[in-house]
Amino acid sequence: MRGQRSLEVLKMGIMNYSEAIKLQEKLISDRKLGKITDTLLSLQHPPTYTLGKRRTYHNLLVPESELKSMGAELHYTERGGDITFHGPHQAILYPIINLRDIGLGPRKYVENLELLMIEFASLYGVQAHAGKKGETGVWVGDRKIGAIGVKISSGFTSHGLAVNIDPDLNYFKHIVPCGIVDKGVTSLKRETNMVLPSEEVIHEQLISCFARVFGYINLVYKDTYQ
Repeated sequence: MRGQRSLEVLKMGIMNYSEAIKLQEKLISDRKLGKITDTLLSLQHPPTYTLGKRRTYHNLLVPESELKSMGAELHYTERGGDITFHGPHQAILYPIINLRDIGLGPRKYVENLELLMIEFASLYGVQAHAGKKGETGVWVGDRKIGAIGVKISSGFTSHGLAVNIDPDLNYFKHIVPCGIVDKGVTSLKRETNMVLPSEEVIHEQLISCFARVFGYINLVYKDTYQ
């Protein structure tokens, strides 16, 4: 890692998925032009299903027309990975960073995302681990607690990771999460005997794990992006 690198952290609260995509596109453009430093979005989404660029419709187990009545949206993305769910009480990080600057390739980048989620889970006594080959993300036994779906363009990253803190897990029953059959989904709340702190504290802890794993020393917090 080079020097004392800075990371700008945007805490966006609950943000519509379409708005988050537009913000990422703006950030990527500005990052490529050198207008901004590496940036991390910390947020949650309303109930949202997203399909990766492989468009694996067969892993959506209900007709798309029924999603609206469930209070959920469906979005098509250009990230890697399969179908997944985002919703309240799930901590999401979208890193907009230059991998070339920090000397990481795509595989090591994903491994680091897994590592930071494993470190985060350990704060609550949860023994999480990376998945087997073809099972990107973080697991507790055979239950998935953290998902990863990234896009890398010319060495710049977008999209990212989602950790289940205490979401409504019933939403996952309508998909084959990440396209992996015969595996369950879990949450931090379900796996720990500890009383969880506020979600603001949890997001801070996850951000700290990200900064530590990727070697960022200086963190600058903002609530908006102009």
